[in-house]
Amino acid sequence: MAHLRLSGRLYLDTNIFIYALEGYSTFRAVLTSLFDALDRHELAAITSELTLAEVLVKPFLDRSIERERAYLQILQPSASLQIVPVTRDVLITAARLRAETNMKLPDAIHAATAQITACSHFLTNDAQVKTIPGLTILSLTDL
Repeated sequence: MAHLRLSGRLYLDTNIFIYALEGYSTFRAVLTSLFDALDRHELAAITSELTLAEVLVKPFLDRSIERERAYLQILQPSASLQIVPVTRDVLITAARLRAETNMKLPDAIHAATAQITACSHFLTNDAQVKTIPGLTILSLTDL
């Protein structure tokens, strides 16, 4: 994660939080390093409030109050994690991105949020997210 510390603001896609909380063993080391760096304020990370709506679906389906609470706890703004609302500007930028790249609306909202908040990198494990103008895409699989 050393190269991420030098990269400026890092956008965290929804799947980063899911893999971290659901304990995907393949990504345990890199996610532990990422969240430790956030805890030590070595990284500045951004995500959208949309992330909350996406991560809560499975706990609601499973009626898992414990996992619901875990997601609500981790998705709190902090000194190193900014959670950005879905504003009119985000939606306009997302619509523009959809017209230019044909990405799905949730992905476009995440990408627009990353652009508007001047992120330099977008961390995801979504193979469908290939390019976002002005951002370097980092795949969790490649770290």
